[in-house]
Amino acid sequence: MSTQVQTTLRGPEAFGLARKAVEEMERAGVWPTPLNFELWIHYLGDPDGALGQEMMRLLAAGDAFTEGTAEMLAAEYLPRGRLSEEIRDAGAVLNRELSTVSEAIAKAQRSQAAYGETLAGASAHLEGASEPTALLGVVSKLTKATSQVQAENATLEKRLETSTKEVARLREHLEQVRRDAMTDALTNLANRKAFDEELLRACDEAEKKRQTMSLAVIDIDHFKRFNDTWGHQTGDQVLRYVASVIGRVSKAPRVAARYGGEEFAIIFPSESASVVEAALNTMREEVGTRALRRRSTNDELGAVTISAGVAQRRPGESGSSLLDRADEALYASKRTGRNKVTNGERLEEAA
Repeated sequence: MSTQVQTTLRGPEAFGLARKAVEEMERAGVWPTPLNFELWIHYLGDPDGALGQEMMRLLAAGDAFTEGTAEMLAAEYLPRGRLSEEIRDAGAVLNRELSTVSEAIAKAQRSQAAYGETLAGASAHLEGASEPTALLGVVSKLTKATSQVQAENATLEKRLETSTKEVARLREHLEQVRRDAMTDALTNLANRKAFDEELLRACDEAEKKRQTMSLAVIDIDHFKRFNDTWGHQTGDQVLRYVASVIGRVSKAPRVAARYGGEEFAIIFPSESASVVEAALNTMREEVGTRALRRRSTNDELGAVTISAGVAQRRPGESGSSLLDRADEALYASKRTGRNKVTNGERLEEAA
């Protein structure tokens, strides 16, 4: 959330912004769900921001603002703010834990120092003590001091154990938040941000280890026409189905992502071109051979097909260049009939 929006929401202007958000959603024919409301608050509160600009572009295009659209925007623009808030909250808890542990350690150190002084004093008394009564007094004092130190150490151990568990819980929570921030909410595949980071990492690793690496770009054929015919809710259903097939065939170390709209991307590290093409054709055939039905009415939707383009990384090649070549291969699949896989290397050889 931008500083501008944060400031507005903490003042009397927040009521006006909230009313305007509801009015604008009604004007656009968008249901005022919590997610849509949050998006509109950000959009109207900071129209020049990245989310504001993207919202204006989508609304100007006249496309229906569906649940899938909202989830995509949230995955792209909102999680970073949420993640920052989660990190700040976790930091506050960690600070409290560290403060408490520091106090417990300081107290234990003071107790140990006092115990040392007690031992030194007892040693001096023992040297000059000759009567049993005097000896008993020294022993009693040592016993009491020892018990006190043991109690302080037990308290410190318990405090450290509790803090260790709390830190482990926070680490697990933050890892889940990080995963959520890198996941496309509609398809449960990696989102665009996660894909961009993984592509950069995969290219670096392939370069260092001198390994092969392939990148595939996949697109659902005639998806806009499908949306116009059956509606965006059914379109979301199709996106989920295609994503489930892609995700099932793209288990680690492969990385599959929803790159945008009806387009997906897959990173294939250390796999031959023939293996990659076989995997893509497996996805294509599974998607194309299943007759889908509209969930709400059980109407037959017919077959859905996908087209794909794949490119093999060259030594020294950047992720953006590799992506461009995979896109070119995808466009070749589209131009030559769709429902096919095109290898960019053979395409360039033919040219």
